Amino acid sequence: MRTEPILATLAGLSSASLFPVTVLGAGRIGRAIAGMLAATGDYAVTIADRDGSALAGLPDNVRAIATDAADPGACAQLLAGAGAVLNALPFHVAVPVATVAADMGVHYFDLTEDVGSTRAIRALAADARSVLMPQCGLAPGFIGVVGHALARRFLDAGGELRALRMRVGALPRYPSNALKYNLTWSTEGLINEYCNPCEAIIDGRRVEVPALEGLEHFALDGVEYEAFHTSGGLGTLPETLAGRARQVDYKSIRYPGHNAVMKLLLDDLRLRERRDWLRELFDSAIPQTGQDVVVVFATATGRLPDRHGRPGPLVEEAFSARIGGVGTGAGHLNAIQLTTAAGICTALDMVVAGQLPQSGFVHQEQMRLDAFLANRFGRHYTCHPLQEAMV
Repeated sequence: MRTEPILATLAGLSSASLFPVTVLGAGRIGRAIAGMLAATGDYAVTIADRDGSALAGLPDNVRAIATDAADPGACAQLLAGAGAVLNALPFHVAVPVATVAADMGVHYFDLTEDVGSTRAIRALAADARSVLMPQCGLAPGFIGVVGHALARRFLDAGGELRALRMRVGALPRYPSNALKYNLTWSTEGLINEYCNPCEAIIDGRRVEVPALEGLEHFALDGVEYEAFHTSGGLGTLPETLAGRARQVDYKSIRYPGHNAVMKLLLDDLRLRERRDWLRELFDSAIPQTGQDVVVVFATATGRLPDRHGRPGPLVEEAFSARIGGVGTGAGHLNAIQLTTAAGICTALDMVVAGQLPQSGFVHQEQMRLDAFLANRFGRHYTCHPLQEAMV
């Protein structure tokens, strides 16, 4: 997986100069991030994990260090000399790492879906010398870029935005159990999404709604799905669109029947109160899969003004994509690895190239959709066989 060097031109780097980045976490996502960045020839990549065995088999041009980045002292050593850190560790490590990065003036990016962590990182960014940009994956992340682009089609024209609905799922292509689900990413993050409150805008007001509620069914390209509220997927959009939209929500996509089984586990069996048990159960009983598909579906409904400035008819704008995995020189990346890594790598690329602010808190929706999809990493959302997009 080789991509053309472009940052030397965009950011004024010399051809012999590589931008130094540190990736924290050598799980499936962290390894994908490190491989994608190293393949460009623009980044000097270091990856760290406390499990030395997780660092085996990395590309030759990726430096590997076995250490626990959750320790502030070890983290500071890892970030010495780095221009940016990309945090692919569990959500509870986000704030400690971001604190070290802010103190050292290192750009910080992560994938967290945790609302509390994002709020804490935003507070750190108030007087930061570097960029602090959490929630840079798929959802939150890319879906916020899509949602904001759809909303702007109404708002920038002086129209009315009635409803913005965003739906994302990372699904097995061949479901074979009662949950109709396989693990494709962090179990801890999945449980967090299923158990924490969910932000939304309802009737023009910012509210919190329970996870797993708001069940709906729909078909996309002939496939039946269900969707329901999960936590964190909206990122900072509720704040950005507050007072400008009547309805804004995010739901996770699953195959029909998943929601009922999860409610049995979380509510009837009260495993919501024992997340450690639930994680052990999922990790031991639900197989991982590399044969997955990422489904992205977003719609915005509203009215555009006519040539006399009066409200026109109710119209809908949409974006949809079905994205599969891809083979690379370093091996196969499944769909969730590809889309998550592409999201955070695009954010880094755009900051280094000067296309985004150079300090403080940066929202996902500050990335324009056209610029995101034109990026060498972001175009992974538009160039794989299962993909279909209306842009």
